[in-house]
Amino acid sequence: MTTSAVVVTYNRLPLLKEVIAALQASETPVDHLIVVDNHSDQETKEYLTKLGTAIEYVRLEENLGGAGGFNHGVRYFMEHTQDEFVWLMDDDTVPAPDALGKLLAFAKTQPHFGFLSSDVRWIDGHRAKMNNPAPKHGLFKIPENETTPVELMNATFVSLLVRRAVVAQIGLPITAFFIWGDDIEYTERAGRVAPGYFVPASRVIHKMGANVGSNILHDSLERLPRYFYSYRNKKYYGAKRDLLGRIKSNLRIYGEGLQLRLLPGISHRAERLKVWREGVAAGKQFNPDIEFADRYEE
Repeated sequence: MTTSAVVVTYNRLPLLKEVIAALQASETPVDHLIVVDNHSDQETKEYLTKLGTAIEYVRLEENLGGAGGFNHGVRYFMEHTQDEFVWLMDDDTVPAPDALGKLLAFAKTQPHFGFLSSDVRWIDGHRAKMNNPAPKHGLFKIPENETTPVELMNATFVSLLVRRAVVAQIGLPITAFFIWGDDIEYTERAGRVAPGYFVPASRVIHKMGANVGSNILHDSLERLPRYFYSYRNKKYYGAKRDLLGRIKSNLRIYGEGLQLRLLPGISHRAERLKVWREGVAAGKQFNPDIEFADRYEE
């Protein structure tokens, strides 16, 4: 069961070093360690270059966002390796030594899967709010002490395992997403081929600055432009769901717009509403192509 790990990075060298060290210390070694560099600064470039053959270094000519980074990483996996699985993660994802082994152990018992997702924790040991697993059936939240694998609706690119055969069938992550929602769209695409699962025995730490979710109502102005991509991309992948899924997605999107208009105490309300409107409007026309990798050649 051969595996390529794909790490996408952008100007977070101290965290990246920790992630690479954790991957190199994995109890189940990865067969290829692919680092996709979203045109980071010179310090990151020099460090990764000095690692030589310890990694497969893919440096992009411009910052294509997380979506573009994972597009190039999965493409490299398909075109330059023959590994059976690709293991995707951000540059602030620190896997436990047995994280990959636990994913592969489950894969042996359930070989027909679209994707497998680890249990993503923050540095204090609690579930990372940005990576709460979304169960396929029911409205319940998966408890933090869950020990049994659970079928998922979608998952994030923070320790995600995908079979090569699934990538060949569904294509690559969509570069045009840039940030936010590329992983939700991709795992839902994979989930239409075969079920995706949450594997609680596999744990990683997501070293975000704070354990908070995303919320346009109160997020900082510095981060506000990102929500354009959030709402544009949500409109796209929400439209790919079944009727009930489309209704739920639109209710959430327009419900948040209503909250922006009516709730008291919203700072910079006009700026937030502008981003929301522009993202939703763009999403109605957003129809990016899905790319497929070329065949592996020696």
